[in-house]
Amino acid sequence: MGMRLVLFALSLGLTLISFQAYSQRQTAALQYAFVGFAFISMGAALTSMGPRTGSWAIAFGIVETVPFIVGFSMLYISLYR
Repeated sequence: MGMRLVLFALSLGLTLISFQAYSQRQTAALQYAFVGFAFISMGAALTSMGPRTGSWAIAFGIVETVPFIVGFSMLYISLYR
């Protein structure tokens, strides 16, 4: 549980840094990076609080994967441009 909280804290820190960078230089690449890190932070938060066993574990596993897919896609777009 502690390692998951560290992961969440690090992802929140990256989101804050990317927001500050976007605030200073408002470019499309930095905007996509900020949104990507925000979704990755949401995925990290969902990962740390989701059930690990039971009937809801499989459904929640799918739900917690979606923010990571969106976040990494946004980061890919920000680096590709």
